[in-house]
Amino acid sequence: MRPRNLEKEAAIRTMALQIIADEGLENLSMQKLAKAANVSPRTIYIKYENKEDFLVKLFIEEVLETYEQAIVKNFSPDMDFAEGMKKTWLNAFQYLKNNKPAFALIRYGKSSPLLNKAYQQKGIKQGDYFSPIHYFLKRNIDAGIIKDFPQDVLRALLYPPLLELVSEYFDYEERPEQIITEDVILQCCEVVTKGILK
Repeated sequence: MRPRNLEKEAAIRTMALQIIADEGLENLSMQKLAKAANVSPRTIYIKYENKEDFLVKLFIEEVLETYEQAIVKNFSPDMDFAEGMKKTWLNAFQYLKNNKPAFALIRYGKSSPLLNKAYQQKGIKQGDYFSPIHYFLKRNIDAGIIKDFPQDVLRALLYPPLLELVSEYFDYEERPEQIITEDVILQCCEVVTKGILK
């Protein structure tokens, strides 16, 4: 890609994240994005089929790796189960509450059927991302500490409650008192993790 095209691509992605942060994912249109990035809508449609295609690629290329790095910061797969879960929850909470566009894209990615298609096109397989957490869960299954569920089931049990709590965090930003604190996150993590202990 030529330098000018790289600049346009960076402007498009930056403005998309800004619009999502300021106005919400539902208010991002390709026309609004093109105007904000100072490009023609045609420029966007050359690389992306439609808004869904753009959002999925934005999620994979701009959020997924950064999110993974944030979650596994100071985390070791050899940690005690409760300690490791608290570390990943707190790391995820810190990252998401400070990256509202990333949170919106993660939520969108969970509901989009295009995400699996995009993973296939990029050659992304289970375990390519969050492998320290996969290993951590497998180690705890093998040690008889947690129930022996497939990785997808464990992920569905352990992490969606955190995303709901982050959603509540953003809802409470407009209210007089924030009820979603690190202490609440840790207490909720404890409740969730107790449910899959053997």
